[in-house]
Amino acid sequence: MKEKVVLAYSGGLDTTAIIPWLKENFDYEVICCCIDCGQGEELDGLEERAKLSGASKLYIEDVIDDFCENYVMPCVKAGSVYENKYLLGTAMARPTIAAKLVEIARKEGATAICHGATGKGNDQIRFELGIKALAPDLKIIAPWRMTDIWTMESREDEIEYTKAHGIDLPFDASQSYSRDRNLWHISHEGLELEDPNEEPNFDKLLVLGVSPENAPDEGEYVTMTFEAGVPKTLNGKDMKVADIIKELNALGGKHGVGIIDIVENRVVGMKSRGVYETPGGTILMEAHQQLEELVLDRDTYAVKKDLGNKFSQIVYEGKWFTPLREAIQAFVDTTQKYVTGEVKFKLYKGNIIKAGTTSPYSLYNESLASFTTGDLYDHHDAEGFINLFGLSLKVRAMKLQEAENK
Repeated sequence: MKEKVVLAYSGGLDTTAIIPWLKENFDYEVICCCIDCGQGEELDGLEERAKLSGASKLYIEDVIDDFCENYVMPCVKAGSVYENKYLLGTAMARPTIAAKLVEIARKEGATAICHGATGKGNDQIRFELGIKALAPDLKIIAPWRMTDIWTMESREDEIEYTKAHGIDLPFDASQSYSRDRNLWHISHEGLELEDPNEEPNFDKLLVLGVSPENAPDEGEYVTMTFEAGVPKTLNGKDMKVADIIKELNALGGKHGVGIIDIVENRVVGMKSRGVYETPGGTILMEAHQQLEELVLDRDTYAVKKDLGNKFSQIVYEGKWFTPLREAIQAFVDTTQKYVTGEVKFKLYKGNIIKAGTTSPYSLYNESLASFTTGDLYDHHDAEGFINLFGLSLKVRAMKLQEAENK
């Protein structure tokens, strides 16, 4: 019997061309595996295309709930944002996919896993670190790095290759943006975005929503509730996390929320420019933070912010299946015990505007915060506090004066 390889299959031209290439160069039986993280209509017609291209089997695995609850929500709770802008849409999905690829490989008795990521990007690292952590015995095949036998360098080459193998596909060689989509976001790279000096053509580029200029002239109020850091209701309706994100995508897209243009530092050392649409994710992150600032104490909030930045780096670099990620997530989960309450905000032309926050665990005390003197605060106490808090500064200044006088 032939050895089996599990191919991470998207249905696009790259991974479709890889099917006959794997059979021709390795004599593998190719098992295609498409992991559904919320790509929507992109999955239409995949089974026929995979079989037509020479795959013996196609798995389409729905992992949307797993993705949202076990990968997205830990990042939301941690407040993880890479380089102040990127909400980790692709980075969070890759360990989800890697885990499922390993599961299918074990089920099929495969000896290898193949992916279509390029040798310049982050995804090769994320896929392969996940596979190595979960199945160190499996061989990993990355065609785009195997330039001695993967001789295709363009879409034209791939189309010619598939046609030569009797595969006629509904693809053409016309240029388009390189995109990655799941329930959390969609990323755009290529064309004018390759020049940081060029303004994005948002009318042509956007998929999930509109630019703020084209958003409605009237704002829309949204109310959400959270329990222990997890969203539970949206506008009064109980919903699971995936459905909340889906609905927030529609609301955010309508009002031009969650569009970022970033030049980011890839793991491999180069800078790359991309535009990300994350309408629902941007709203969810902001709503969660809106509640957190009401219930977390100052010291915990500060440490959590630092660890949230570290968490984003870990996820971005593909180190999901590591003790460090588990340890930071355990800390974050502890901080979420009292992140329960209701947040209200208004969406208006790309903005998320606070409209009220309540929590049974709020640390906000109106008597303390008010300009009116309350029973819990004696203004005279501030003088002694400042004297002690600034003692080291005063001693240093006195010693410097003594040195200068001498």
